Amino acid sequence: MDFQSDRDMKIAGSHPSVDIAKNRRVSEPESVLTPEEIALAKKLGKKIAECFVEDAKRTEQDDNGGDFEMMLQRRLLLSFTATVGFERYCRNDTLAGIAQKSFLDTVKKSDKALYSSSSDTGAFSFYYLAFRRGNEIDRRMGQTFAMLCSHDGDPIFQELGEALYCWFSSEVRKAAEELGL
Repeated sequence: MDFQSDRDMKIAGSHPSVDIAKNRRVSEPESVLTPEEIALAKKLGKKIAECFVEDAKRTEQDDNGGDFEMMLQRRLLLSFTATVGFERYCRNDTLAGIAQKSFLDTVKKSDKALYSSSSDTGAFSFYYLAFRRGNEIDRRMGQTFAMLCSHDGDPIFQELGEALYCWFSSEVRKAAEELGL
């Protein structure tokens, strides 16, 4: 075993996903937040949750008993996209955490079944793996979506997953920018 190469190894901390997210974006130093900033972060989470709930209701009505697995994976992908969107587009981790909590609280208040079905940690792990690779994230999210829908390699499902990720990510970015977060 070559111990020289071990010098470049890093040990993951207790929250590796947070550490990775910090390294991906330029984050302002953590500071005391004003009540206005807290209110804006809550507003961001609520706004994105309302969009999420609206999409879930619309797709449920449009689906008419179709592909349940795809509908479930759609929810998981959008929920994941909101999570990483808050991390990417809020200027610091505290604001991202407030937005995330507001998102989850709003979804739970609005529809407990939707809340329960939109936080599968197993699926989130696959999406995080795709996200962390760092290049061609949109494409990788689409591939992961297709795989989780049991349509691995299917270009239609890959394109749908990619489009969903891009759409919801842009919704989070746009809302964060409008609120000045």
